[in-house]
Amino acid sequence: MIPVDTYKTIKGSAQGEIFKDRGSKFIGYAFPATTEDQIKQYILSLKESHHKARHWSYAWRLGTEDITFRVNDDGEPINSAGNPIYGQILSHDLTNILIVVVRYFGGTKLGVGGLINAYRTSAGLAIEASKIIKKTIDVNFELQFDYADMNKIMRLIKENDLNIVRQEMNMNCIMELAVRKKDVENILRKIKELRCAKIKMIN
Repeated sequence: MIPVDTYKTIKGSAQGEIFKDRGSKFIGYAFPATTEDQIKQYILSLKESHHKARHWSYAWRLGTEDITFRVNDDGEPINSAGNPIYGQILSHDLTNILIVVVRYFGGTKLGVGGLINAYRTSAGLAIEASKIIKKTIDVNFELQFDYADMNKIMRLIKENDLNIVRQEMNMNCIMELAVRKKDVENILRKIKELRCAKIKMIN
């Protein structure tokens, strides 16, 4: 069986159309993210730019194989905001993404059903405004080889369209490569057949 080695995420930040219900305004924002530190900065920035809003509810999902996620109702009734937002992330099969929905309270309570609809809709609008892209799950490894064998290594890289992440070119060369998960076994076999490079797995 060929391993799944792609995932879907968004290319850049996006703002959805404003959703209104009985005076309240909901604005959905989507951000690509790979770390919790990035997520904290995005949320902090939104709180600063929307400092008069009442709620900044959010959901995020990180990872490709070991998935982590979090939902936050931010003061709304339990499960009325974060979970509906996260549901949109799941329904679009996205990861490495943060969605925040900013709410300006309009004076009329919407009830749990109304809130679920508002946060779900706003999250969906943010995703609709985003550019969804497919990325590969890569495995990185380091090659160590003599400069005299550079041509052999570069020929293999070119023939197999490999991505060079980092390189140090001295008499003893070091090169970090990123290879699609499904191609790793084949590429490692080809490198070993060259008999000129030491292989060190990175992830």
